[in-house]
Amino acid sequence: MDAEHLKRLEGREADHIPGILNEFNKKHADLLVFDSFHSDNQWHELWLAIFGILDDAQLGHLHTQCLNTVRILTRDEFSLQTNYIEHEVSQLLRLARVETSALKLPATPDELKQQEEGQQQEQPSTAQSDIIAEALKCLCNLVYQSADCRRQCLRQHCLDAILKRVASSMRHPCALEYYDMKLLFLLTALEPAARTRLQIDLNGLTYMTKWLDDKLAEPSCSEEQLNIICELLKVMFNVTSAPDKSPNEYEIQSLHLTGVLRELLLRFGKMATDKERSVVTHAINLLTNISSSCLIELTLKCSNAEEQPKSVAGDGAGAAKAPKCCDLCFEKRNVRCLTVLLNYLRQALAQQEAEASSHELLSPVLTVLVKCSRSDRVMRHYLRQEILPPLRDVTQRPEIGQELRNHLCRFLTLPAMILRDLAAELLFVLCKEDVGRMIKYTGYGNAAGLFAKRGILDCRRVEGTDYSSDSEDSDTEEYKKQQQGINPVLGCVEPKSRHNPLDDMTDEQKESEALQLVNLIEQLRQGGIVKPALIDKDGKPQPLEHILQLQEELPQQQLEQKRKT
Repeated sequence: MDAEHLKRLEGREADHIPGILNEFNKKHADLLVFDSFHSDNQWHELWLAIFGILDDAQLGHLHTQCLNTVRILTRDEFSLQTNYIEHEVSQLLRLARVETSALKLPATPDELKQQEEGQQQEQPSTAQSDIIAEALKCLCNLVYQSADCRRQCLRQHCLDAILKRVASSMRHPCALEYYDMKLLFLLTALEPAARTRLQIDLNGLTYMTKWLDDKLAEPSCSEEQLNIICELLKVMFNVTSAPDKSPNEYEIQSLHLTGVLRELLLRFGKMATDKERSVVTHAINLLTNISSSCLIELTLKCSNAEEQPKSVAGDGAGAAKAPKCCDLCFEKRNVRCLTVLLNYLRQALAQQEAEASSHELLSPVLTVLVKCSRSDRVMRHYLRQEILPPLRDVTQRPEIGQELRNHLCRFLTLPAMILRDLAAELLFVLCKEDVGRMIKYTGYGNAAGLFAKRGILDCRRVEGTDYSSDSEDSDTEEYKKQQQGINPVLGCVEPKSRHNPLDDMTDEQKESEALQLVNLIEQLRQGGIVKPALIDKDGKPQPLEHILQLQEELPQQQLEQKRKT
């Protein structure tokens, strides 16, 4: 900006300001590098000139343009760090109407509603709402760039004002609500003190849960409303990531929140658009922070479950099987939410294979499925039915195919530890932590990493498991016919046409091959490429000092194998 234009801005020449700012804003709309503004203190002079105009109430019609310029200038982290801007931040808080509120925020939304009934509220005009939204955009940039600005926002009780506006019965434009949530998200993501204050002092989770519930009660949701819901879910994720409330109080809040998230998943579970899918993604992320005991709220008791026994008490063919009381009734519970989670998992798996994307989409949904499986018997039964249905075709390895079981078996040998461990835990829990059942569905080779980690490489029974005693493992006729030919290491039937090279060897040749194999393994051990090991008494691998120790332990292993069989 040349000196003449800057002088006119400083002189607040109303006739020239709109043209100057319009030209500047268009020219620098995408500006990210401000090196040219650092010479001759140009950034600071322009900053002060703009805030001089913002301080003049008579130039209120120019404030939206000025705030657009401020938004561009707040991208310059260097200038924000090297100039004192506390007064200007206070000015932006005032323009965004999130300055210190004289009215204390009540403990619950209902109390706030009663408090508002005795007061006259002024609805902002369209022009005022535009100014508020632009000021919020500037504050979002400042909060992202500067720790000092974040702390100033907390000192001036910015959280209180935003939460009060969110919980207010007054309707606000979508843009204003969106940037309220955006600012709240940045504060809670970057400032731990903000999370604590929002959760403990302001009871923010209760307010936000109520607001989310109100949003879902609306008959239709535009794309703008879906964007707001996404930002709200992100804020709630930040707040619940490290709960500071007492366990009982947090559990009550979490139960209510889980019920609201259930309604959200049911409403947007079809994921008809990318934005609806994004809403479901953020809801699943939030569910990872919810305690397992509250996830029972994801399934509802079917409305006429109590009447089912009466309806099938009579004689005849109609009494043979109880009718389902809803489309997705499973053991008298509506499990549609779990179906949404499984459909989301299938879509995420397809996207990962098609785009070779990262595992960030898969980890949260697997975490939620693990917690659901551990927390409730009915949910575990349903997920096992969908993920580990009774085996029929065992001619293919468990990791080959496009079913959920096949995908999860492939994850068991991934180098990505988080995804590998989540897949292993989900499969193991669905198998009720039964080693034999895990080998049946995945093969010993795929599950060996999990067994080694848990100290059950010798296939011992896992102690301390708490599962129902009813059997869920009914083998199909197809499986029983092929059971004897299944290789437990591979998890499938090996082709019979394969020729065994040992059949054509003499005993001397076999011994020679064995010694050669021992020497090769010893060379690999000495080179640090492999570490031969034995299974110790704890069921974990114990490295060997020499490969011949395997031979010394062979008689004992053979004896133990005879005892097992």
